[in-house]
Amino acid sequence: MSQQGGRPTGPEDDWWGQLYDDFTADTGPAPTADSLDDRFASAAGTVRSTGPADQVPPQRTPTERAVADARTDWWLAPDAATAPTSSSPPPGPGTTPAARPAGSAPIPAATPDSRPTPPPPDTPPVPTTLPPGALPTGFAHPAPAARPTPTTSTSGLAAPLGSVPPDGVRTPTALDLPLPSDERTAYVGSRPPTYDAEPTALPTADPDALDDLVADTVLDGAFYGTCALRAVSVRGDSARYRGEPRRDALLVARFGTGEHALVLVAMATGARATPGAHRAAAEACRWIGRAVGRSHVRLAQDIRAARRGDLKSGLHRLTDRSLGRLRAGAAEQGLEPDAYTATLRCLLLPADPECRTRVFFGVGDGGLFRLRGGEWQDLEPRVGEVAGEPVVGFGALPAETPEGDRLTMDLGIPTPPSPYDPPPEPPRDPFRFRASVARPGDTLLMCTSGLADPLRGEPALPAHLAQRWSEQPPPGLAAFLADTQVRVKGYADDRTAAAVWEA
Repeated sequence: MSQQGGRPTGPEDDWWGQLYDDFTADTGPAPTADSLDDRFASAAGTVRSTGPADQVPPQRTPTERAVADARTDWWLAPDAATAPTSSSPPPGPGTTPAARPAGSAPIPAATPDSRPTPPPPDTPPVPTTLPPGALPTGFAHPAPAARPTPTTSTSGLAAPLGSVPPDGVRTPTALDLPLPSDERTAYVGSRPPTYDAEPTALPTADPDALDDLVADTVLDGAFYGTCALRAVSVRGDSARYRGEPRRDALLVARFGTGEHALVLVAMATGARATPGAHRAAAEACRWIGRAVGRSHVRLAQDIRAARRGDLKSGLHRLTDRSLGRLRAGAAEQGLEPDAYTATLRCLLLPADPECRTRVFFGVGDGGLFRLRGGEWQDLEPRVGEVAGEPVVGFGALPAETPEGDRLTMDLGIPTPPSPYDPPPEPPRDPFRFRASVARPGDTLLMCTSGLADPLRGEPALPAHLAQRWSEQPPPGLAAFLADTQVRVKGYADDRTAAAVWEA
């Protein structure tokens, strides 16, 4: 064989010529029958012919044959025209047997059966379902079963079929009982809010700054020591309607491991009506989180040792340093310091179950509340609040010096500013600090102004939350979100809150 079309140089292989010779005739159809029926008849005859030669099937009486025919599956029942009747006599000695298919094994001769004959049944068993059309002799279609009538319960719902007992008295089921009403309270107050309860418009996105997008809702939670923590930040109704981003930022972080771990909850609110308010709030949370994380070992030790003075001075320094970076960022962007700033509120929770001290610190407005015995307590530190006894050197100047010289009286005449001095910086928000010891059953709530203002302005809202959060285990994340989303007319700002349940 040559693959290039040339003449062979040697004798051609004989097997190749026999296999691919053009003059070889086709084999054609097989001389024997090879249909599906033929194959089935051959297989059936082979199966019947296998087995011991002396094994002879017992001879059945006409009654047994009728019962066996009645028990045959309905799909194998013969047509009425060809089905034998149960009263037909058995073939006698002179009866010519029916022709057998070609190739089938001969049927062995029947021998008398020595087993006792069972009594014939009154009526042959009726199969479950019968094929349509004519039925064999002795069979009849079964009467259709009575369809149960559906009953109507007292609540107006139809009872399911088959559920009515014979005596007509039925036990009430879940379909008969009234459906439970939605326990979620949409709003409190005399009138419903103006805006829709669900988000309406999305903020505008920059294809080159997709990392700048802020989610509508943020949920978080944990369980450490003896307290359960739930935290949420939700875009306000006004921002949802106008398509503005959420100005509140939330950070929940754990530093350290085991009982020496420290949990930080930080929340910030950007300035109102400024384009980068959400970025300033997120940066404030990141800066304070980085500062606390680097000093978490010393902070955890001070909290367990109840070093209140060291905590206050150290956290004050960390807060000023973090907000100072925001002011530096505003200068780099060519913005005023007030245009790129944020309020900051933080909560420190030690993971040690033996320590129940909770430390709050921050700058700016918001709320710090405690639910104890079903009553709310406002723990927000007041601006200019002085605690403790007077301290020497704190407050107004003394009337005279230790030598007895009286100081010149200040008449309060303002002096004009010097044109050479730089303009004074705007007054900064005072630093707020409070350390409290929790009791079992207390609930501590820290929130931004979006939730603190309606809590102070609408008495129905704190009453509703007190009912929801008293004398029951801490709610799940979804339930906590629903509780903090109860709306009040006239308050449509972002809401960010963190609640701590004491075990």
